[in-house]
Amino acid sequence: MESLVKKLKISTGGKFDLKDHPTDYTGDYKKEDADVLLNELKTKIEVLQNELYAENKHSLLIIFQAMDAAGKDSAIDHTMSGLNPQGCQVYSFKQPSTEELDHDFLWRHYLALPERGRIGIHNRSHYENVLVCKVHPEIVLQQRIPGIDHIKQLDDAFWEQRYESIRNFEKHLAYNGTIIIKFFLHVSKEEQKKRFLKRIDDPEKNWKFSAADIAERRYWDEYMDAYKKAINATADDKAPWYIIPADKKWFTRIAISTIMLKTLEDLKLNYPVLSKDEKAKLLDAAEKLKGEK
Repeated sequence: MESLVKKLKISTGGKFDLKDHPTDYTGDYKKEDADVLLNELKTKIEVLQNELYAENKHSLLIIFQAMDAAGKDSAIDHTMSGLNPQGCQVYSFKQPSTEELDHDFLWRHYLALPERGRIGIHNRSHYENVLVCKVHPEIVLQQRIPGIDHIKQLDDAFWEQRYESIRNFEKHLAYNGTIIIKFFLHVSKEEQKKRFLKRIDDPEKNWKFSAADIAERRYWDEYMDAYKKAINATADDKAPWYIIPADKKWFTRIAISTIMLKTLEDLKLNYPVLSKDEKAKLLDAAEKLKGEK
């Protein structure tokens, strides 16, 4: 488990390149063993989730970023299905509303953070502001930032300022007990094509496909460059990125669950221990209940 986590983890920026991370990697894992292994991982995660909830000191923020058809929705569905819904919340971020555009770009994401003891899952995240906004800089103009009136003003210094805001945001969360996991589901352009065609051919999956998906596919290289720069600028030991091979969905799910389990295990979680006075009160309550007629 530890070797897989180490292989996929990016905790320092500067040298990261997507070309060094195959999208079809599966290591020594086998598809025929995947279902059993995934169930074992989910069972262990469920136990630790209960301890996380009871201890009420940390929260876990899991961020999913990916190109279209990389499998974010199915990965969330298959890896989080064993979690207790009372201790888990999922947010899927779409285009910002008028109210959200009246605030800074991190505001709506701060509002969606998990409370202590809970697991928060963000399907897309604040990183869209240095990904889709970088590929389509005209979107930034909608945010009405003082001094930014034309896309020509969105220079390297502007994007570095955004990276710095994200780093500071995540550092603040980490200092205050939020454990951050950032997943980039790394799918190949060829595999995306196959999945798009499946969506078109299958009537039950037609709703998943949009003509806009093809339009965005034309910007593949620009997106890969934006991801490379964002990951290099924001990878940190307190908020690491994990590059998840996404061509084989069965392996994607195992990798995500393995990283979640290792992250929770590293917290050394424990159920709260009652003081002597609290234990005495419990014993007294038990005696009173036993004495009821």
